[in-house]
Amino acid sequence: MLDAVRSNLTDLSARGLAEAVGRAVGEGTLLPGAKLPPVRAVAAELHLSPTTVSAAWQLLRRAGTIQTDGRRGTVIAESRTSGPGRYRAALRGRTGFTLDLSTGVPDPALLPLLPALAGLSPAPTSYLDEPVLPALASLLRSTWPFPPERLAVFDGAMDAIDQIASALLRLGDRAIVENPCFPPLLDLLEALGAEPIGVDTDDEGMLPSRLSAALASRPTAIFLQPRALNPTGASWSAARAASLASVLTQTPQVYAVEDDSNADVSSRPLFSLGTHLPRQTVHVRSFSKSHGPDLRLAAVGGPSAVLDPILERRLLGQGWTSRLLQHLLLTLLTDEPSVAAVGQARDEYARRRALVVEGLRSEGIELPTGDGLNLWLPVADEQSALITLASAGIAAAAGSAFLPSGGPPHLRITAGLIATDHAAVAAQLAAAARSPALSVPR
Repeated sequence: MLDAVRSNLTDLSARGLAEAVGRAVGEGTLLPGAKLPPVRAVAAELHLSPTTVSAAWQLLRRAGTIQTDGRRGTVIAESRTSGPGRYRAALRGRTGFTLDLSTGVPDPALLPLLPALAGLSPAPTSYLDEPVLPALASLLRSTWPFPPERLAVFDGAMDAIDQIASALLRLGDRAIVENPCFPPLLDLLEALGAEPIGVDTDDEGMLPSRLSAALASRPTAIFLQPRALNPTGASWSAARAASLASVLTQTPQVYAVEDDSNADVSSRPLFSLGTHLPRQTVHVRSFSKSHGPDLRLAAVGGPSAVLDPILERRLLGQGWTSRLLQHLLLTLLTDEPSVAAVGQARDEYARRRALVVEGLRSEGIELPTGDGLNLWLPVADEQSALITLASAGIAAAAGSAFLPSGGPPHLRITAGLIATDHAAVAAQLAAAARSPALSVPR
């Protein structure tokens, strides 16, 4: 393998080594999935320093040429066009269904009506203006769960988490996530060359004892959802947040990234690690579920040590999130009819979820009431359950995509989209949950 690299190596710098590996991949002499030797072995064989090789691997990881593949170590990455990520793979082929409960998106009928944009045109602006509108920043700070050193606005929650993760993590780092968790987060960590460590959850989210054990793996960051965990609907109590914070005090160098994805349509109160550990907590608040996915806005608050380098780097690219959209968000957050519409949506999602849970309980399937748009439905067999629902015109998301550390079979059901016939839909979900594994003919 290293012969292919050596033949392309003309510059003994980190960039030169990265380019040599890239050329070998392009020529087909290094194939996708091929395992690379340890850094020190490469350094000894090519007469380079381990620091140079590590820096080259970092460049290759950022370019998507190599990735960390669990216990296999560092390998040549598959083509970026080889297939969809976990979440898109779990949801593909979702056409022709009478009731699509696979998506996790909010009900468009429950979103607040957008005010006319004509009156929102901001005054002439400067490239040097504050990236966050002062009035919006003041409103956000007044409702933030802890006083953030720095506040920013990004183009949606996943954009924020992408930039935060890219700043915190390096090739080979470990990151703690919930088991189950949101599949795009797993795809993101894989793209960054970081290894996800799944920590089990219960009805109140991540288990403190399991988190304590996982910290022995020396992670760099932890990603978690404080309420309406997608997919289970779990939310922290004040006691659970305090217990998790107590565990994290053991590792002050580890940052916790909170994703409050349901935010204003969550029926449970928000308890943040930031009230206990403000210097370790980065809190992300999304407005997609409450005000519309196409608004593409999320607010982020946390330590300046984390956010300042990200914001400085951002100035070299997009610079800031559209102030026109920020004006729109500010209007939606202060306009009385819009505020009332979000409140009505929050109540309606809670009602729909409770009715479906009640229907499932009447069918012998016990689930916690939970919070948010989604239910985590235990099933006898994932594929059999999906097929049973499909035969009834209902789509659901395969649970395996949500499980970084594995677990019993489940489906993710977007109960927030079940507007009517809750008992009937619950009966169909229960029948699917009981569907036995498909027999494979010999």
